[in-house]
Amino acid sequence: MSRADRAADAALLAGLAVDDPGASAAFVRRFQSAVFGMAVSITRDAALAEDVSQEVFLRAWGAAGGYDARRASVLTWILTIARNAAIDAVRARRSTPTEDDVLDRLVQDTLTTSPDLEETAVHRVEAERAVRRLHRLSPEQARAVVLAVLGGCTAAEVSVREKIPLGTAKTRIRDGLRKLRRGVETEQGGGS
Repeated sequence: MSRADRAADAALLAGLAVDDPGASAAFVRRFQSAVFGMAVSITRDAALAEDVSQEVFLRAWGAAGGYDARRASVLTWILTIARNAAIDAVRARRSTPTEDDVLDRLVQDTLTTSPDLEETAVHRVEAERAVRRLHRLSPEQARAVVLAVLGGCTAAEVSVREKIPLGTAKTRIRDGLRKLRRGVETEQGGGS
């Protein structure tokens, strides 16, 4: 993404923050496909993903004034909101926790096999990079991150599942995500 694109995105977000109708409509048009894509990839339900997408833009409107361009691009920021909203929606609909064997398979598949995605080459490359980054974490941190991010587990659920104190679960998730973010920043700065 070019600097001009980032500046244009930030300008649209600034317009959203001050309730500019034209900028708000342009903001939604600009990001609706990405937001819906993120929502449907997590919820696996188009109708629920539509509801989540609406919620995402409401949350974005409410949080637009606090956006900090130094922390993330507008796209990353809105997709983070979308991911969180989609996970919230899935958890709200889930009457029972995810089966242990499903979570075991998710952790096992993510940490031991290389991705075999039938999507675009870019997605394959990104998935392979993500798996490599996960392998750089300690096994305990990697498991906690996979359970939280991919499995949609709360820190409390990770705590129970891994039979560790809640504080330890939170620390593993937080520290693991920080290490992953530093790895991304290093790669974007010209590293591996």
